Amino acid sequence: MFQDEARFGRIQDPRACWAPLPLRPFVASQMVREYFYVYGAVSPREGQHDSLVLPAANSECMSIFLNEVSLRHPNEFILMFVDQACWHTSKQLQVPSNIELALLPPYSPELNPQEQVWDELREKCCGNKYFKSLDALADTISQGLQKLEASPYTLTSLTQRSWQLNL
Repeated sequence: MFQDEARFGRIQDPRACWAPLPLRPFVASQMVREYFYVYGAVSPREGQHDSLVLPAANSECMSIFLNEVSLRHPNEFILMFVDQACWHTSKQLQVPSNIELALLPPYSPELNPQEQVWDELREKCCGNKYFKSLDALADTISQGLQKLEASPYTLTSLTQRSWQLNL
């Protein structure tokens, strides 16, 4: 599995969209500094995805996520590739016995297929949308994650690369 976390919040960047000429679409924008983090791990070969919405990116939340993944896959040994964020290498991180962490090279998001899941989520669920509250955004993200997790074909087509099949 490949793991990453992403910050979602109410600060938005308008995205390009199509409209017939001479129309120019109006997109609401907001600058509210409220965030939450989504932890995700994808298995590109099987099209499986596990995710959890948590309040911060730190060792404690990462330990909670790893424990949740371990509980969801109790009879499997999971080699989980992670970037080198400080909470991935922290001494406070609690890694369950059926998970082993492997570090990806630093500053190489192109090697982590979980990044494509975040791009898809941002485009399909958050693009040019205005959220009245952080809870409304969290609900939308949760629905988007459920839809992705219910479609293994979509996940494999988003995340599978030929070099991963040789791992």
